[in-house]
Amino acid sequence: MEVHREIFEEPEEESGSPVIAYAADMLPSMSRPMHNHDRGQLLHIFSGSLLVHLEDRSFFVPPDRAVWVPPRIFHRTTNTKLAEFRTLYIREDLCAQLPDRTAVISVTPLFKQLIMALMSTPRDYEEDSPVGRIARVLVDQIGAQPVAPLALPLPKAERLRSLCERISSNPKEMPVLQEAADLCFLSPRTFERRFKAQTGMSFGRWCRQARLLKAVELLSDGASVSDVSFELGYEGTSAFIAAFKKAFTVTPGQYLNGEVA
Repeated sequence: MEVHREIFEEPEEESGSPVIAYAADMLPSMSRPMHNHDRGQLLHIFSGSLLVHLEDRSFFVPPDRAVWVPPRIFHRTTNTKLAEFRTLYIREDLCAQLPDRTAVISVTPLFKQLIMALMSTPRDYEEDSPVGRIARVLVDQIGAQPVAPLALPLPKAERLRSLCERISSNPKEMPVLQEAADLCFLSPRTFERRFKAQTGMSFGRWCRQARLLKAVELLSDGASVSDVSFELGYEGTSAFIAAFKKAFTVTPGQYLNGEVA
């Protein structure tokens, strides 16, 4: 199904339609500054990848995944590669039945077909029409999808946050605990205590999660498993696959094919 030409136009969120569809092709290195919406928003990636940043965490969205953002949650988006961006704006009264926290969710084949069906029709539809019923089923599907572990909490303290941003951009060069503490002018014990208080994770676990999210990003961009394991400093391909499977319960290849437990 082709996207209807109207869907490529910036939508008017004050429309009474229960779900408003919007499509855009995002060029490499495009970004949107912090903003929010009165409606809930489902950001879905058909191809490419997307990073969604909140004030306290970041979410990575690979192909055939989506991120759900409740109404009035401030967020910004960036992408490193060309991305086919498809989004749904959900009327606020319908969001009461949906998760109240931002999360990356899986997109089943049925869910994807429903999104494509809404994208292929004009926005002016009646709620009790066939298109309106598709919109209602889409809302139900958002709440039914399993959450994917593709979030990374970020500390608020400036030095801790700066350290995390540095590690996220190049997780191969991860500092050991003593070095990380020194960079933040803290003792190792104080560093660990403050880091866990602000992220909910130990420094070591956070670093492992950052490296795995970077792995998903590289795999989504077409890198091979062996290249990713080398790029991120794993001892070998087997070690990378084992770490990936422990975190996601499936191998890297299965994950990108949508086989998420």
